[in-house]
Amino acid sequence: MQNFIDEIEQRTPAGIAAAIGRLITSGRLTPGDRLPTVRVLAGELGVSPATVSHAWQALAAVGLIVSRGRGGTFVQDKAPNWLPARSQSMIGAVGPARLDLSRGTPDPRLLPPLGPALSRVAQRAVTPSYHDLPIIPELLEVLQASWPYPVETITIVDGALDAISRSLDAVTRFGDRVIVENPSFPPFFDLLDQLGLERLPVAVDQHGLVPADFAAALKLGPVAVILQPRAHNPTGTSMSLKRAEQLAGLLRAGAASKTIVIEDDHSADISIAPDVSLGRWLPERTLHVRSFSKTHGPDLRMAALGGPAALIEPIVSRRLLGPGWTSRMLQTILHDLLTTGDSLARVSEARHIYFARQRALSEALREFGLNVRQADGINTWLPVQNERDALVRLAASGIRVAGGSPFLATKGGPAFIRVTAGALPDDVRPVAEALAAAAHPSDSAVHPIGARWA
Repeated sequence: MQNFIDEIEQRTPAGIAAAIGRLITSGRLTPGDRLPTVRVLAGELGVSPATVSHAWQALAAVGLIVSRGRGGTFVQDKAPNWLPARSQSMIGAVGPARLDLSRGTPDPRLLPPLGPALSRVAQRAVTPSYHDLPIIPELLEVLQASWPYPVETITIVDGALDAISRSLDAVTRFGDRVIVENPSFPPFFDLLDQLGLERLPVAVDQHGLVPADFAAALKLGPVAVILQPRAHNPTGTSMSLKRAEQLAGLLRAGAASKTIVIEDDHSADISIAPDVSLGRWLPERTLHVRSFSKTHGPDLRMAALGGPAALIEPIVSRRLLGPGWTSRMLQTILHDLLTTGDSLARVSEARHIYFARQRALSEALREFGLNVRQADGINTWLPVQNERDALVRLAASGIRVAGGSPFLATKGGPAFIRVTAGALPDDVRPVAEALAAAAHPSDSAVHPIGARWA
């Protein structure tokens, strides 16, 4: 008990939670350890039981502790084993939160309604042959017209991660090297680990992959590179046309002349940045993914995968021995959403609202001394002094965000949190104040973020 008392410097809910959080993350408290009761700890600290209770709620909200009723409160055990490693480290968010900015998902209120599209779909799902084209012709026509470069062929798969997974299956073998952005989307790292692929992290700045670091990684002979051209998750940066051309030039040289480019354009029509792809310069070895989860709804589970027939056709062939194809009924719904005026207007409105929320957040953060660039899409990447302390302090304020460590390809270095700015309320100033206070609790002045995040 005395160890608890000695560690707790600030006897507020946030201060108590932060101190216990440090004991847990340092290993001095281990999974399964029982914690003092609320009344006992409150008596030792000389605070009200409500103060300790709020601290316990904050720790539970970030997945560090769990209450077992009359059995007591314990340090949380590990996440379920069936989850991939990075997902296990992200599962900490449990229980209710006043404001959840951790999910990285679109605001459901901004998605176009499915009812009108569903009402126009035929009552019967008709597939005359199991060997019909895997994409309905009318959807193919719409996608080809909107693709960022002339593409040889396009197919439909079950979401962006399915497209990335199948692309890697088609172009890599166990032990191959793959360039990844650092930071990047955590499931990419899990996927590479499960496929036995070695990741080569390359830093990201405000324009995309850093060319000098990219060139150094290319010398190691990677088979593929995975990048996010727009609204990068987690930083919210979008690649400039100039940077895309630089990277394409590097990929034409020497051993890099056979490296396959896999692009995840997951935010597409809600991005404020111009459409950009390395396929403009390297169409013969670019696999471009366009997801509709953030624009039209995650549960549609659909993404378009386009590229040269030599790369796409083996993927289509392999799918015939598994799921076969993505439901043509769902494809018909997607086609309706991509061509109907009301749906197009809703997506356009969502893009403007996300832009406004990101701008409001960046402006408010600057007021509180946190100098950040306005991000694209729905996520913002913020530097913090201590990731776990920031999570706990925000949870004590009723705000949940995602810790930055799962997004980093390498351990060590600066700490971050990811904020889903797309889920912000209209009044962002109180949230920005809480974010700034959690990011730098002991500093009176916050230094600007540099051009490079990793």
